Amino acid sequence: MRGSLRPGTSRTLLLDLPELGTLNRKQVAALVGVAPFNRDSGKVKGRRAIWGGRASVRSMLYMASVTAVRCNPVIRAFYDRLRAAGKPYKVAMTACMHKLLTILNAMAKAARPWQVAA
Repeated sequence: MRGSLRPGTSRTLLLDLPELGTLNRKQVAALVGVAPFNRDSGKVKGRRAIWGGRASVRSMLYMASVTAVRCNPVIRAFYDRLRAAGKPYKVAMTACMHKLLTILNAMAKAARPWQVAA
């Protein structure tokens, strides 16, 4: 993401997700509702799906991911790789939301701004 997060995005993260930076990546993904949960029973393997979590953060994260897919080279490459592998649009966007949330959590934990690895 070039520059910083937009004011509305930052506000939503600060107000609706105060745990950002204090939890590990799996916990924060489950808290927001972008972690895939299985629906297995015995030998039957069900489909993975996201559910629950904080809807306001999830909807903000979706819009941030739409922008990141267009403007952020890291998220764009990740999205393109998933689509080339045959993943549907919603699956690829949910994975981008998960990745963006993981990046934001790491940034908050380390108290560092966005940096592209060289």
